[in-house]
Amino acid sequence: MSLPPASAAARAFIALAGAGVWRSRIAALAAEATAGRRQGQALRQRHLAELTLARLARPGAVPLAWEARLAALAGRIAALAPGLSAAGRARLDDAIAAALTGEATLIPLLHLAHTAHRHRARGFAVRFAGIADGAGFDLLAERDGAAVEIVCDVVSAEAGRLVPRADWLRLADGIDAELQTWLAAHPGRYLLKMTLPEAMAPAALHARIRAMLSGGPGVHQDAAVALRLDPLLLAGAQSDTAAALAALRQELGPEAHLATVAADGGMLVLAARAGREDQVAAAIRRRMTALAPARLSGTRPGILAMMIEDTDRTEWRGLRERLELEGEARQFLTCPQARPVAAVSCVSRLELLGLEPPDAAEGGELRFRNPAHPAARLAALAPVLASMA
Repeated sequence: MSLPPASAAARAFIALAGAGVWRSRIAALAAEATAGRRQGQALRQRHLAELTLARLARPGAVPLAWEARLAALAGRIAALAPGLSAAGRARLDDAIAAALTGEATLIPLLHLAHTAHRHRARGFAVRFAGIADGAGFDLLAERDGAAVEIVCDVVSAEAGRLVPRADWLRLADGIDAELQTWLAAHPGRYLLKMTLPEAMAPAALHARIRAMLSGGPGVHQDAAVALRLDPLLLAGAQSDTAAALAALRQELGPEAHLATVAADGGMLVLAARAGREDQVAAAIRRRMTALAPARLSGTRPGILAMMIEDTDRTEWRGLRERLELEGEARQFLTCPQARPVAAVSCVSRLELLGLEPPDAAEGGELRFRNPAHPAARLAALAPVLASMA
């Protein structure tokens, strides 16, 4: 009996990675997910690809549409192996091993497969030049006698956050038990608002919150952090936790980190944000400025295919609608380091998994053409160079 396509693709990738390596990786992720409720949830989201492939490889698994799409991308990576030279196979094996180590994920490899698949769908012949030939760029796409080099890179939104999400989750999990104890002794619904001028040190902030709670509601401020504990008076907060969180999100903006603690009918909402806006799009521009001269040969037009990780639907949509990505990409295209770059494309997991607008970008990606590049108006390259935003 033949396996469903998604299960076959998942098993092919796992076989390529090595059954023993794969089992160890999944076991390690399961152990790490017990670190704390919020941290565990974030870890499962970050390693969604590995955990999904592990589930699909089990007998009788029935994939959702996005799971089948993810498995197909992993299957395309596995399908590379038979056609590679010994050196190419070693590079592929090294890339998979690195993706299954420490905090790394499979997302960069899936982004590579996704980018290649999209270019083939536009009529290009695509070679995995980085893996197959050891090229500095990742893909070589050719059409009607014209060729373009493509660098596939993943940037974490954490690089532009003044209050890293990982630190926030560590703090919220670490102080959860103490806040439940405090709530049990102080029944009611409260808002603890934190404004952090600079990056947060979870241990130091934990100590400040502990000291503040011992003194009761009010404002506590020093050079490092401003803390304010008040009754939660938002409309609907007394009966609807979701409504309270939505109202706080509207008030504090997309950069704010929110968490709730409940005990004995009481609730404490924690809200933290930096003293100034996050700079996610600027961090992506800085990454592109470093990538272009290092990875592109300069002998052909180049594309930087950027994937933005560790972002949710709200943040990703905001980056697009506020034109922050477009502004930073177009600024990058005017700098000297962008001379070999004919276009920049940007995606998130939402496009990778085939979600639809408004959560995902229209057309499956954002793309910005460099009008100053000599190849900008080549008809053969138009499907991958024309701006989509």
